[in-house]
Amino acid sequence: MPSLTRRSFLQKSAFAAGATLAASFRPSTRAAPLGANDAIRLGLIGLNGKGSAHLKNLLKLPGVRVAGLCDLDPQVLARVVAALPEDQPVPFTTTDARELIARKDIDAVMIVTSNHWHALLTVWACQAGKDVYVEKPMCRTVWEGRKMIEATAKYDRIVQVGTHYRSETGLAEAIQYLHAGQLGKIHHLRAIVYNLRPSIGRKLPWYPEGLNYDLFCGPTPMRPLERNKLHYDWHWAWDTGNGELGNNGVHVLDISLRIAKHHGPPRRIVSFGNRYGIDDVAETPNTHVAIYDYAQIPLIFEHRALPAKPGVSYLDQTGGLRTGVVAYCEGGTFSGLIGGTAYDPSGKVIKKFAGDGGGTHVKNFFDAVRSRRKQDLAAPVETGHLSASLCHFGNISYRVGEAAPTASIDAAIGDFPAAGGIHRELQAHLKVHDVDLAKRPFQLGPWLQLDAIGDSITAVSSQKEGALEYARFLLKETQRPPYVIPDVV
Repeated sequence: MPSLTRRSFLQKSAFAAGATLAASFRPSTRAAPLGANDAIRLGLIGLNGKGSAHLKNLLKLPGVRVAGLCDLDPQVLARVVAALPEDQPVPFTTTDARELIARKDIDAVMIVTSNHWHALLTVWACQAGKDVYVEKPMCRTVWEGRKMIEATAKYDRIVQVGTHYRSETGLAEAIQYLHAGQLGKIHHLRAIVYNLRPSIGRKLPWYPEGLNYDLFCGPTPMRPLERNKLHYDWHWAWDTGNGELGNNGVHVLDISLRIAKHHGPPRRIVSFGNRYGIDDVAETPNTHVAIYDYAQIPLIFEHRALPAKPGVSYLDQTGGLRTGVVAYCEGGTFSGLIGGTAYDPSGKVIKKFAGDGGGTHVKNFFDAVRSRRKQDLAAPVETGHLSASLCHFGNISYRVGEAAPTASIDAAIGDFPAAGGIHRELQAHLKVHDVDLAKRPFQLGPWLQLDAIGDSITAVSSQKEGALEYARFLLKETQRPPYVIPDVV
């Protein structure tokens, strides 16, 4: 896209500052259960990528009518509307989600935007009396997640989080198998995301044309872009995304929580990693490890974005997976994501579990909208908050960290031999890519001590001045008026 001067950009988007905000939304009374023949009128917010995939399925879902479509990019909105089936009534369309949320002919909304809009849109929708399906991670910060829980309760809404493996049939069967002790005691869990991520580029600061960039930035600082494109690559900027840990990592950590029967936060978290092999403006690490110190079954997250070796497009594997969870048990291992496989200690297959990919997760939401039974939700906000918080704390530790030699990392994670093994594997992986860790070491964060609820950091292991204050700042960060979630929702 051609670049704009800042002055001309601000002239084009100045009208946004005076827009009527959803602070004027008034809560509705609790919705009565819908009749069997009543269509749920849905507004879909965010139509690029995952949003378009959802739309294809929603148009075929009985008892649901897509009554509104929203995307702040007019080109995306126009493309999606043009591709609607000819027998589909044209829904209300807008580039401003506030207009859709305010409509009385919308019963529920599905939020498929960039991460930094998830919480605010959810709060606004709850205030307007709408039920909500919000994509993962359900929030960009820990504080936002708590506000979403409070809004859900205060306005008595049905809110489902898009961690769809909560509805994965084969995985559910496998988890029951593990909980029955078929592989004995679980020692630890390794949650992996090996996902090739190419460069997002580097260019002179620019503002995108053809859309309201002020509205895109919303609650985050309105900074010019320096990457090649606006869409999707917001994942790798801290203002708008949460890196791969918050992108696909939230899925595998959520699965790990279920396998380990963890219903609360760990005692402490530490993280290390860095960005290697790519010269671009991305801020998030593409090689990353986070260790979650649960007393009974610790969790270890690992991300690699570089291929197995230079010149190839495939990535390494662990437990036969590139994305998923490996449970290391006294009687063997289990590897899974969509279904999974149990192995004996020699690696022989014991049992396979066929999965369906969690295809009923959206239907589960609409079933709960009809029944008004929050307990029927596969992924309510409380569970979504816990899995998202694990991602946020892992990123906070990393962001507060400093460059550290390998010996310092070994010392920091010495209580976790499995994590030490992963550290050695990563050193070998990066050596294949000619990464010299002596010259460009990992960034090692401090151990973050958490409170019993999991919303606060009580202490950090770092001696660096201001480390605790910065870590606590990252629990909430800042909100840019007028796109603000109030302390009391």
